[in-house]
Amino acid sequence: MAKKILQSAKLAASAGIMSHGVEVPVGKMVFVSGQVARDLDGNVVGVGDIYAQTRQVLRNMQAVLAESEATMDDVVKVTVFVTNLEEHLVASHEVRSEFFKNGYPASSLVEVSRLVHKDFLIEIEAIAVTH
Repeated sequence: MAKKILQSAKLAASAGIMSHGVEVPVGKMVFVSGQVARDLDGNVVGVGDIYAQTRQVLRNMQAVLAESEATMDDVVKVTVFVTNLEEHLVASHEVRSEFFKNGYPASSLVEVSRLVHKDFLIEIEAIAVTH
């Protein structure tokens, strides 16, 4: 899917694995529910480890996208929820860089007091557009 990354010269450079915006042609939209660090058996992966949890979350996202024949390259928007912004920002972006190589999606990052399970540190939802 051809997407145009929007980086405005009127704004500060994006800080992290994100773009100011993304323009996409009309196509098939895929909405990925918030993914958390659960494995196939429902076990929490990486208790206390933001790196391991972020990898599991993004692997889970890849699995959902694959059901629609989409990939991480088709993701145009993510919303990231973390339980501790100060502690998890840098690490979560390091891991995101393993999954998003270029043409980064638009992104929102929100600190929350808690996620659905006490051991979850991060949750990510996404929107992808394919042809």
